[in-house]
Amino acid sequence: MHSHRLGSAGPEVSQVGLGCMGMSGVYGRADRATSVATIGEAVAAGINLLDTGDFYGMGHNEMLIAEATRGMARSDYLLSVKFGAQRGPDGALLGFDARPAAVKTALAYSLTRLGVECIDIYRPARLDPSVPIEETVGAIAEMVQAGYVRYIGLSEVGAETLRRAAATHPICDLQIEYSVISRGIEREILPACRELGIAITAYGVLSRGLISGHFSAERELDAGDFRAHAPRFTEANRRRNLALVEELRAIAAAKGASVAQLAIAWVLSRGEDIVPLIGARSPERLHEALGALELELGEDEVAAIERAVPPDAVAGERYPEQQMAILDSERS
Repeated sequence: MHSHRLGSAGPEVSQVGLGCMGMSGVYGRADRATSVATIGEAVAAGINLLDTGDFYGMGHNEMLIAEATRGMARSDYLLSVKFGAQRGPDGALLGFDARPAAVKTALAYSLTRLGVECIDIYRPARLDPSVPIEETVGAIAEMVQAGYVRYIGLSEVGAETLRRAAATHPICDLQIEYSVISRGIEREILPACRELGIAITAYGVLSRGLISGHFSAERELDAGDFRAHAPRFTEANRRRNLALVEELRAIAAAKGASVAQLAIAWVLSRGEDIVPLIGARSPERLHEALGALELELGEDEVAAIERAVPPDAVAGERYPEQQMAILDSERS
């Protein structure tokens, strides 16, 4: 497992990170013991970046990570935490709060749930439209000075917001969806990140399992599964999108790889400033994903993948309409 600096102002991170959201019910029930084992095996394999959010399972995910990392050397892992999403007892999304007071309050709770004295990378989950980004970043910067946070990141913001934030305090990375079927950042956001020396931590590299090679057209999703309400997983869109997966499967087979490995390898091929977050929920899926690190793609193979799945080929938006409307990253 190689490592490199996360942006021009961040820590040394592994080639891939572990996205832990799926371990807290977002994609249906997850087994706690299996989740803990997966985190342990990820760190043992050299993954040092663990990504979470204080609203994943309303604190469940942070406490799960605390359990999994108990007894580990703190230098063996980095914690990337998102905050600001407001949820009701039924899990409904109520909005986002990134006021300075809310920043510090959320941080205090996360430090306690995670059982640590400092969070490595702290970021608002979304832009709060009622709070200038300078105020939110400024409040996190105060926590950096106080020793409670090491680095500042952002999530799902556009190029203009990136520039304003970076003028306030160094930003190490932008967390945003990026995969062979979600390439919108290539137009403006990725060039802006590279101009500013900001890395990308890419989530959704398998599009929530859609391009993992394991998802079937007949699969039934529980009502509590995010994908049951996601446009790309409707019956009509699912079938169209799974046809793209079969195109990828043929390319993967020629490489002696799985579809998931090919999709992750494609993201890795986009540059060392892009760190894929693997959303594995079991050791089996983790080890499959790690096989992507051994998969080298030549220029002709990358071109073949992109011909098989052109940027506009996917059917359906990444989020339901209401959530798409609040993404700063989707504003032109």
